[in-house]
Amino acid sequence: MAAKSFGKSIVLILIILILIVGGLLWFDRLGVVNVKSLFSPVYKVLHKEAQTSQTASQSKPLVANLDEDRLRKQREANDIYKEELDKREADIASLEAKNAQIAEELKEREKNQEEREKTFNQTVKKYDDRNINVEQIANNLNGMTPQAAVAILVAMDDQTVIDVLRKVEEIAERNGSSSMGSYWLSLMPSERAAEIQRKMINKPESLD
Repeated sequence: MAAKSFGKSIVLILIILILIVGGLLWFDRLGVVNVKSLFSPVYKVLHKEAQTSQTASQSKPLVANLDEDRLRKQREANDIYKEELDKREADIASLEAKNAQIAEELKEREKNQEEREKTFNQTVKKYDDRNINVEQIANNLNGMTPQAAVAILVAMDDQTVIDVLRKVEEIAERNGSSSMGSYWLSLMPSERAAEIQRKMINKPESLD
């Protein structure tokens, strides 16, 4: 009975030793402990080369370095975010350039519009002033003798004479009286009167 118990104890001790040796070899392979020098005879008996510290350091670790992986992912995320910021800045700069161009075009259009309005107003004022002057001349001539009125008309250019004669007709129609225009033309030199009548028939658009 004692021999049987002793045998079991020997077997258990062997099993424990095997487990210890196997665990040490496994931890040595993982690089947790260094027992290569201790088991060098075993490797020689088994005709195997013991794993050196250099080969162990060069092999890839089985357990991932979580901190390093986290930092790498954080750097990648930062790079992506920076690229997005750069793209947004480029888009904003492009949009600002377009807005500046549109604003410049609107400013130029506004300036051109102001110039056109100014020119138009000057033209209207010029016409109004001339119209007032022509009407004043017509009223003055109506108050003169025909010979004196004709002498003044002869000294004028053709277009002014035409404007005055038309204004005289307009005033006569407005007042319900007879126009002196035809009579004044009859007193003017025949060639000048014919030229003025020809121009009046053609109805020139310009008052200048």
